[in-house]
Amino acid sequence: MRIAVIGAGIIGVTTAYELTVDGHEVTVLERGAAVAGGTSFANAGVVAPGYVTPWAAPGMPWKVLSHLFGRHAPVRVGSAVPFRDAAWLWRWWRACRPAVYQANRTRMHRLARYSRDRLDGLTHRLNLDYEHATGYMVLLRSERELSQARGSLKLLAELGVPFELVDALRARQIEPGLQDSTALRAAIHLPQDGVGNCRQFAHLLKAEAQKLGAQFRFQQDVQALRPGTPAQVVIAGREETFDAVVVCAGPQSATLLAPTGLKLPLLPVWGYSLTAPLRELDGHTDLGPRAALMDERFKVAISRLGRRVRVAGSAELGGSAEHFHAGAMATLYKVLHDWFPGAAQLAQAQRWKGARPMLPDGPPVLGASGRPGIWLNLGHGSSGWALSAGSARALADRMAGREPAIDLEGLGVERLA
Repeated sequence: MRIAVIGAGIIGVTTAYELTVDGHEVTVLERGAAVAGGTSFANAGVVAPGYVTPWAAPGMPWKVLSHLFGRHAPVRVGSAVPFRDAAWLWRWWRACRPAVYQANRTRMHRLARYSRDRLDGLTHRLNLDYEHATGYMVLLRSERELSQARGSLKLLAELGVPFELVDALRARQIEPGLQDSTALRAAIHLPQDGVGNCRQFAHLLKAEAQKLGAQFRFQQDVQALRPGTPAQVVIAGREETFDAVVVCAGPQSATLLAPTGLKLPLLPVWGYSLTAPLRELDGHTDLGPRAALMDERFKVAISRLGRRVRVAGSAELGGSAEHFHAGAMATLYKVLHDWFPGAAQLAQAQRWKGARPMLPDGPPVLGASGRPGIWLNLGHGSSGWALSAGSARALADRMAGREPAIDLEGLGVERLA
């Protein structure tokens, strides 16, 4: 088939690769100048299936409300929340019910484990040389945080996720650079999880897809989709026809699909990061992290990417790409200083803000759209990197009429009706 993939973030690139492997004639249409230039550009890079979970969880509405007025709040609201956002929040609130959360948690974890296996397989089979490291640790600063983590530990055990609850001494043996003076009650160590440079991976996989015949066209602003057999894509007033179109356009997907009658509750939730070179002590060692960590109190990740450290976090509703919230950036600097003071050359730090395309109940949407010729691979939220490889393979199988290797129950568009 001739297939157009709209969007060249990590979801679009992995989708294009898997479809090309299957022998399709694939054209990727991207409005930016390169792959992984938006949400995939500077994310935390964490791949931890056990911690891929819906934001819509029991108790979360009250946690969000309590955070709104905190100085270092993990959740923030922009100056104005439009009606669209209010409608999304209503659906999110309803998805926080325990039964709905449990079902969505299971779906996301199933996809995340499959995706990690696919990611590892691609990395080794194609010999992809990108910055990555094994090991993930969740830092619990206080007794209260340890107590609150008991439910997560029980769930990790039920899901069969390898982990170890360690004391502060052991945590500092695993991550020797952790600051001694910062209070640390315990930590959850997940030895099979880790971190990887999403943008580097996307560029390498793009090259592999091109070797197989995929075409990447940049600065292509898709104006409209017209379902059918074949389907039509309108670019700069010009119509192009394809046997199928896969929409992986991040937050813009909802705008493209709305004229077809498919109205998805897709909301951009903004995340922040800063990336800085690590200082060298004696020419070859540094005080930075060995792999990836999460500060549970502030919901901030600290990741090692080669000779750099990246600190990422925050969830901002009603924001914009142009406005950087000073408080959100201050929280990133604080967490880095708390755990790895002096480790980074902050004068050279690069800051970033990206829109994560989130559906109110958590899981992405994979599969047929219900409109002829239009397929969907979108709504991965903050877990796009962790879910990308598995989502792409499962969608390619569906488009080929094959049964995917994992159960996709609850990941179709019909659940949002």
